Amino acid sequence: MENKTVTKLEDLNLVDRFLFDETMESREAYEAAVSILLENETRLLDKSETEKEFRVSPQLREVRLDVVSMDSEKRIYYTEMQQKNTGNLRKRSRYYQAHIDVSLLEPGSRDFNALNDSCFILIAPFDILGKGLCRYTFEGTCRECPDLKLGDGAIRVFINTKGKNREEFSEEFLDFMEYVTDSSTEIADRTKSGKIKLIHRQVQKIKESEKMGVKYMQRWEELAEARDEGLAEGRSAGLAEGRSEGGERKLISLICKKLCKGKSVEEIAEDLEEDIEGIQKICETAKELAPDYDCDRIYERLHEE
Repeated sequence: MENKTVTKLEDLNLVDRFLFDETMESREAYEAAVSILLENETRLLDKSETEKEFRVSPQLREVRLDVVSMDSEKRIYYTEMQQKNTGNLRKRSRYYQAHIDVSLLEPGSRDFNALNDSCFILIAPFDILGKGLCRYTFEGTCRECPDLKLGDGAIRVFINTKGKNREEFSEEFLDFMEYVTDSSTEIADRTKSGKIKLIHRQVQKIKESEKMGVKYMQRWEELAEARDEGLAEGRSAGLAEGRSEGGERKLISLICKKLCKGKSVEEIAEDLEEDIEGIQKICETAKELAPDYDCDRIYERLHEE
């Protein structure tokens, strides 16, 4: 079995979800981050909520957002840090938007104008949309009349920390792009931004906290345990190059358990740290045999192909 070495808490950067979530629990830190990312001063009302879950029905897949808060105009900001490109982030943002919208109206409410304005921000160290921009901002516009906006109050923003059009952004924004992937004292000392320095003080507080160190190790152990369930019986170079029959059958069994829990292909691949194409193939075959998920039949069908 392959052993994964845990990254030390003090070596994490904001691009790592654990550090991002813990840092942004501070209202001041999240307020500073949103203000920088949107290049617009934002005043948040309350302490932000992290890892907030939304489920509109027991039968539907839940949504878990990294950070959620509200400003003085009751606009909802929900932010996601995404370290890996799962290939579905555009559609995922749409799904998140739908869940947020449904949760904002009280049961029986008839006035859709009571729906809060919202701003979804996804931060990634890669280019989701392929145009080389640092920031992509989407609002509903008319194809026939591009100057006409829908005005439904929903905005989706995709941040690419590796964007090329740097001349279009403030020094503070560019410094934060660097700090996201290298959250070091050296970078924080170099910037003139008071907001980034504020965020860095919160980062340092977390890294120096014994309580946070314990919480981080517990989180890592939980993820490691989930991976080990699927890898304990042997793991070779990957599905494309083949693995031992026992290891593959164990992996199929674990995937089926996760499918029963409503996990998506992307979530399963991330949990097991497996290649998404290989997991996709097993999931597609497994779903053909749902809801029984006979692992032996799934294995045989995969090898028939």
